[in-house]
Amino acid sequence: MAQNRIFDDISARVSEVLAKSPAKDIEKNLRGMLSSAFSRLDLVTREEFDVQAKVLARTREKLVALEARVAALEEKLESEA
Repeated sequence: MAQNRIFDDISARVSEVLAKSPAKDIEKNLRGMLSSAFSRLDLVTREEFDVQAKVLARTREKLVALEARVAALEEKLESEA
């Protein structure tokens, strides 16, 4: 039990030192710069990508069905002529 208290105390002190150190500011600034750079890029989330991929797959299925229907109608028209 005493070891856990010692580890907790050390962990708390290390966290306190890191919070007051320049490393925290560097991390904050780096995150800000990366966020800014990514916002300027034309990126989409994985969720948005997956949704659009499903929409595209359904659209392709409909297109194939419509092409087959048009081909059947053209054949019917040619056979009647």
